[in-house]
Amino acid sequence: MAQMTMIQAITSALDNELARDPSVLLFGEDVGQSGGVFRATDGLQKKYGDQRVFDTPLAESGIAGLATGLALQGFRPIAEIQFFGFVFEAMDEIAGQAARMRFRSGGRYTSPIVYRAPFGGGVKTPEMHADSLEGLLLQTPGLKVVIPSNPYDAKGLLISAIRDNDPVFFLEHMKLYRSMRAEVPEEAYTLPLGKAAVVRPGKDLTVVAYGAMVHTALKAADQWSKQKGVEAEIIDLRTISPIDIETIIESVKKTNRAVVLQEAQRTAGAAAEIVAQINEHALYHLEGPVKRITAPDTVYPYAQIEEEWLPSTERVLTGFEAALAL
Repeated sequence: MAQMTMIQAITSALDNELARDPSVLLFGEDVGQSGGVFRATDGLQKKYGDQRVFDTPLAESGIAGLATGLALQGFRPIAEIQFFGFVFEAMDEIAGQAARMRFRSGGRYTSPIVYRAPFGGGVKTPEMHADSLEGLLLQTPGLKVVIPSNPYDAKGLLISAIRDNDPVFFLEHMKLYRSMRAEVPEEAYTLPLGKAAVVRPGKDLTVVAYGAMVHTALKAADQWSKQKGVEAEIIDLRTISPIDIETIIESVKKTNRAVVLQEAQRTAGAAAEIVAQINEHALYHLEGPVKRITAPDTVYPYAQIEEEWLPSTERVLTGFEAALAL
């Protein structure tokens, strides 16, 4: 089995699906001959031609509109938004058109679109290149939102997203693109959308995270275990819409305490929704309030101070201590 980075696993998934299904099209800014700003589509235009892998103008609204039109004509578009911070231009097509298609047509039409976008902090990008805006997507019925944390999951989840008959937003954390390698099959495989994974078993505290924050949580949990012998159970959501609340509740019933960790700003994000659902479904199993660890409610800062803004291992450990002390 090959050792791949996340970006290589994503390229492999795109390659597998372009080869398998002639209705799959891939387009966006610079994804063709240049292979994308992060090289995720490197070599795919040469292999599948410029009718299936092609560049678009610098216009996110046009990219999203093209995806909707192609989906209604029977294609399976994969539309790349070059950086997630530019998604505002495309939100009408995504939330107002594609995500409503099944409901609006009474099931006669669907929008099998994958929107791919890099996002996330810790890599010193310019303004609007690192924002975690996934909270904008969570209030969009009809849209699934996937955020993998490792190369194996990235490939399996992306293939599932491409084969899904409704729109899926697939968010790729930039810090994870080349920060690790893992065994990834070269052939196609799928992982179920909407199913979380318990990536570290534990008995004293449930920690729910996604994307790069899974690795921050794992580092803090290992440090906590060595220093204090307290074992945190880490749940990697993998999909934040729909949320696998069953896996979370099962864990909370075992540990009786919970912390939710996200890189995004505090208000009205995935963490807020998870805290609410834990309170709705497992209140009588809790021995203290559910804690949230997030970024502050400010605009993403300049690169020079982003490490102060992002949730750090030290802040996560402080949250663990607070959850256990109550």
